[in-house]
Amino acid sequence: MPELPEVEVVRAGLEPAVTGARVTSVTVFDERSLRRHDGPREDFIDRLTGIRMLAPERRGKFLWIPLSAPASALVVHLGMSGQVLLRDRDTDDPRTRIRLELEHPEHGPLRLNFVDQRIFGSMAIDRLVPTKDHPAQSVPSQVAHIARDPLDEGFDDEHFFAALARRRTGVKRALLDQTLVSGIGNIYADEALWAARVHYNEPTDALSRRAVSLLSEVRAVFARALAEGGTSFDTQYLQVNGESGYFARSLNAYGRQGLPCPRCGRPLVRERFMNRGSHFCAKCQPVRRAA
Repeated sequence: MPELPEVEVVRAGLEPAVTGARVTSVTVFDERSLRRHDGPREDFIDRLTGIRMLAPERRGKFLWIPLSAPASALVVHLGMSGQVLLRDRDTDDPRTRIRLELEHPEHGPLRLNFVDQRIFGSMAIDRLVPTKDHPAQSVPSQVAHIARDPLDEGFDDEHFFAALARRRTGVKRALLDQTLVSGIGNIYADEALWAARVHYNEPTDALSRRAVSLLSEVRAVFARALAEGGTSFDTQYLQVNGESGYFARSLNAYGRQGLPCPRCGRPLVRERFMNRGSHFCAKCQPVRRAA
């Protein structure tokens, strides 16, 4: 599924177009895309029609648009292949599952198409609840169990390091745990681990202060990916204007098995991990054990 950089690119692309826009009509072409909405198609349409949208927000891989109705938000879950495309009123997209017609006070009429080839994504209206660590902030109830991400101003580095050491599991498994740290998926875990010279299966309690370097590399790879519009290997991830991201050209480890390591020249390796793959350099990323 799209990871933090891709979701943040979508959020930033939506922000100027939907903030302050009013939803004039809603069409649900495929009710499977409402699987996370608590109610039928008619409830979703009735509650969203006529509502005004506020500035989109994100936590990790999760995106939502707060609504003018009290303590409510439109949660957009991209799944594996979900796309949120901004169009003019005359533009259709194949595999559009939900369509919102918008009227913006500055930009005029717009169309928002929720496109999803594999139908693992969804839209839902959800209630906003206070966050556990900052009661003045709120998130959708569907997102309340998700940890803050490393780009969040409220992310507590020392709390993360302590929690990571207590996990006593492989470091990549910990990085993919969205209740510990959010936004990191398979691609950016492999890239950050390669940059920090950490093996994906190294025990978390063996990292010690190298966890500082690892977190720094997570943030660095996120920043580079954001600058290039995220990672697109195919048309399953697109920006809101329908363009691809270009970070796939800058990957050092992910998907590069058999190619030389950019650092030492040894062929990169792919090993099976959690029904997916881990890509790494066996020379630069040896497994270290806790003392």
